[in-house]
Amino acid sequence: MKKWMLGAALCAISSMAAADVKVGMITTLSGGGAGLGIDVRDGFLLALEQAGRDDIEMVIEDDERAPDAAVRIADRMIQSERVDIMTGIIWSNLAMAVVPGAVAQGVFYLSPNAGPSQLAGQGCHENYFNVAWQNDNLHEAAGAWANETGYSNSFILAPNYPAGQDALTGYKRMYEGDLAGEIYTDLGQTDYAAEIAQIRASGADSVFFFLPGGMGISFLKQYADSGVELPVIGPAFSFDQGILQAVGDAALGVVNTSQWSKDIENETNAAFVESFEAEYGRLPSLYASQGFDTANLLISALEVADSSEDADAFREALRAANFDSTRGDFAFGPNHHPVQDIYAREVIQENDVFTNRIIGTALEDHADAYAAECQM
Repeated sequence: MKKWMLGAALCAISSMAAADVKVGMITTLSGGGAGLGIDVRDGFLLALEQAGRDDIEMVIEDDERAPDAAVRIADRMIQSERVDIMTGIIWSNLAMAVVPGAVAQGVFYLSPNAGPSQLAGQGCHENYFNVAWQNDNLHEAAGAWANETGYSNSFILAPNYPAGQDALTGYKRMYEGDLAGEIYTDLGQTDYAAEIAQIRASGADSVFFFLPGGMGISFLKQYADSGVELPVIGPAFSFDQGILQAVGDAALGVVNTSQWSKDIENETNAAFVESFEAEYGRLPSLYASQGFDTANLLISALEVADSSEDADAFREALRAANFDSTRGDFAFGPNHHPVQDIYAREVIQENDVFTNRIIGTALEDHADAYAAECQM
C-alpha cells in the first residue's frame, strides 16, 4: 500500500468510532504537478500524526489536475461523504471550479495553495480561508526585488490560467521598469524554444517567469542549454525543493521569492524540517510547509469549537489563527488571506542537494491587493 494511502487509511480507521470531523482533501497525486499535491498531503498528514488526533477522518482523492474531476469528487465528498471541511487543491482553475460551490453549501474550505484573486476580492466568503498566499503575492515580491536589483527591462511569461494571469499582474504591480515582452504560454507546455527565441531577441536585461511543476523544469533546462545568459527571477513555485533536484546546476544562483524557507529561524520550522525529512526521506518543500500549517490551523480551531455544531465559533477560531506556524508569526487579513513577510532566496548546493537560502526580505507584513474588494 502506498504511504499516502496507508496514512489516510490509518486516519479513517482510528476515527471510525469517534470521528468528530471529516476532512475531504482533493489534490493532485498523479500526472504533471503530482509532486506539489503529494507534498501538501504529506505535510498535512505529518501535522495530524504529531498532534495525535484520533477525531479527524481524512478522505483523500486525486483530482488528476482536471477541473471536471475535481468538481465530481467535491460533489461526492459533500453529498455522500458528508465532509465538514475541505482542503488540498493545488491549481487555481480547479479551486475556482470547486470552492465557490463548496462554501455556498456550508462547508469550510482551507486552501493550502491556490489563491486566485477572485476569491480574495469580490468572491471572498466567510467559510474560505487561504493559509498560503494570494496568487499575486510572491510575484509582487519578485517585482519589488527586481527594482532593488536594478533591473529595468524585464521579459515576463506565465501559463494562461488564473494563477498565471495573477502572476504577471502581481509582478507588474510592483515592478517599476519597462517590459521587453509579455507572453502567456499553454498550461502544461513542455517546449519553450519559441519563447526563448523571443527572449533572446527582445533586448531584455532580465527574465521573470512563473511556470510551476514540470513546466518550470522544462523551461529552466532549455533556457540553460540555449546560451541566453540573462538573469532570471521568479517565485518559489519554479524553484522549489522537488523542482531543484530535477533542474540541477541550471538553477544555481537564481533568486526566487517565497513566504517560507527551510532556514527561517524559529523552533516550529526547525522541528518541521527535521521531522519531515525523517518521516519521508526528503527535504520539505514550500507546499509541504503549507500543508503542515493548514493542518495545524485546523487543529487549533477544533480545539475551540466543532465545525458542524458551532460554525460561528469555529470560524472565529480560524480567524484567530492561534497556532505555531513554520513561518513564525501568522495572521489573516480581513479577506482571510495571510499578511506576511516574503523573502528573496538564492538557489545553492549543499553537498549533493540543491536547495534555497534566504538572502533578504522582499516585502514586509505584506497584504494582498484585493482585500478592499471583499465585503464580508
